[in-house]
Amino acid sequence: MEKAKELVNRTQHPGQEQSKPGLERDLEPKPIKTHLPADEGLSVYKPTGKLGGKACCDHRRCLGHRPGCRDPLRDGGSQGRIAYLPDEKTDAFHTKEQVEKNGGQINLYPTDIQASENCRLLVEQIVTDFGGVDILVNNAGYQLEQCQLSDISEKQWGKTFRTNIDSYFNMVKYSMPHFNAGAVIINNAAVDAYIGPPTHIDYAATKGAVVALTRALSNHLMPKGMRVNAVAPGPVWTPLIASSMGKESQASLKEWTPMGRLGQPSKAATCFVFLASHDSSFMSGQTLHPNGGMMVNG
Repeated sequence: MEKAKELVNRTQHPGQEQSKPGLERDLEPKPIKTHLPADEGLSVYKPTGKLGGKACCDHRRCLGHRPGCRDPLRDGGSQGRIAYLPDEKTDAFHTKEQVEKNGGQINLYPTDIQASENCRLLVEQIVTDFGGVDILVNNAGYQLEQCQLSDISEKQWGKTFRTNIDSYFNMVKYSMPHFNAGAVIINNAAVDAYIGPPTHIDYAATKGAVVALTRALSNHLMPKGMRVNAVAPGPVWTPLIASSMGKESQASLKEWTPMGRLGQPSKAATCFVFLASHDSSFMSGQTLHPNGGMMVNG
């Protein structure tokens, strides 16, 4: 176990700045997406087949906490559909390659889900190609750090809300006629909703809205036999951090967590697999918190 801890701690990032939307291929060190700590060190995530035969639709904008959640979801046996920004093509095809190397199936759809019409067309195309949806992962995220409230422009505020909350609502709305029996929705929230970072005002506001949306949707859809939950990761080493925060802010992120380090995408990914599977069949309207030991209410 000590060796595993050493390997995880050694992956602390040195601080790196990227332009939006940020690319995983350019991160150094590379994020850990397909391995988890074990007694002997880091071991590859072992597929369980818990999602066998399920159709999973996952959309993203900036990569954020997100990329690692795809690999275990696909390795879990589901058939994946990923929507991505055209600028993220390199990372999207890299994810596809990784998943298919492990025997999974994945299809890619370039689009920008800020626009309601794009969400409608995306769902329409997926349903035309593959039929219904068993698992919807609302996974888009946009963040831009601002030290002063006055620096948050109306354009930034609008873009953050269109990406982080409007797209979630629209994807659920347009998917409703196509959900299969027992379908599951998983929304990506963030620890920011609970701790209110002063430099992430718009981002934190949207993530609080995601938590509220998750609870309301759960109550609304439970009579239909559907479950809705959320995952609220703490700071995770992904392109969202490199493309939205300066090096000084990045360096301070590890101080947020009692564990004293940033998380890796694979640590949040297993939460998505759990919520998508029957293992969580007695859970709805809840939020999981892979955040390095940060205490939150909710």
